[in-house]
Amino acid sequence: MLEATITAVREAGKHLPVLGSRPADAAALHAGLQANDDAVTAVLRPALTAALPGSGWNTDEHGSGRLPDGDWWIVDPVGGNLHALYGMADWNIGVSLVRDGRPVLAVLHTPLSGETFTAVAGEGALLNGVPVSVSKKTDLSVALAGTGQAKPNRDPAAAQRAGAAIAAMMQHALYVRAAVPVSHQLAQVAAGRMDLHWQFDNLRSHIAPVLIAQEAGATVTDLDGKPWQITSDNYLAAAPGLHAAALDVLRPLR
Repeated sequence: MLEATITAVREAGKHLPVLGSRPADAAALHAGLQANDDAVTAVLRPALTAALPGSGWNTDEHGSGRLPDGDWWIVDPVGGNLHALYGMADWNIGVSLVRDGRPVLAVLHTPLSGETFTAVAGEGALLNGVPVSVSKKTDLSVALAGTGQAKPNRDPAAAQRAGAAIAAMMQHALYVRAAVPVSHQLAQVAAGRMDLHWQFDNLRSHIAPVLIAQEAGATVTDLDGKPWQITSDNYLAAAPGLHAAALDVLRPLR
C-alpha cells in the first residue's frame, strides 16, 4: 500500500497545470488554485481507491473533527498551492490513510526538491527511503520554531492570539517562522531541520505531516499536553527535549 501511494503521489506531482503564473486578481487566483487541485485529484483518486477497494475519499483539507469508521484517504492535493502559483518551491502533495479514526500511513512529496517523506504507524519515518529523526536539542533558546495560518481567518481574536503566540515564542526560541504550508514545516521537524511546530487549528491536511513528525520521534500533544488525535483542537509537535518548555510558552494562549 505504501509503494502504491508513493507512486501515485509522485505521478500526480508531474501534472500541475498552473505553475508560476503569478495571478494578479482574485478570479485568476482562485481559478489557478482549483485547476491545480483538480489535476492532482484526477491522478490520485483512481489510483488510491483502486489500491484499497471500498475506501472513502476526503479532500476537505480545511475540515476537522471525527471521521466515520473504515478506511479513508485524506488528501491535500497541493499544500502551499499559492506558492506553486507564484513560482516558489515550497509546495507539496500530501496523502494520509486513516483507519477507524487513526492515521496509519502518510506520504508527503515535494516535486521541486524531489523529497518524499513517508511514515507507517509504528514503523518510523523515512525521507526518500532513509530513516529520519527529530533533533536532539534540549535548550529552547537555540530552537528553530514554526507556526502558520493554515486556513484564512479574518477573526480579530484569532489573529491576535496567533500574533501573541509568535511574540511569546520569540522571547524564548532562537527564531520563529510563520509560514505555510504547515506540511512543509512539520516535515522539517521530522528531518531535524526545525525543532518544533505548533498550530491553533488541527485540520485534516495536517494528518499526514503530523504522523510523519510523530514517527520521526517528535512528541505531539494538544496544547493541554494530551496526546494528539485527529480530533484535537490544536497541537504542538516538538523534539522531545524541547516539548515541555515550548508547551509552557504556548499553553496560556490556547
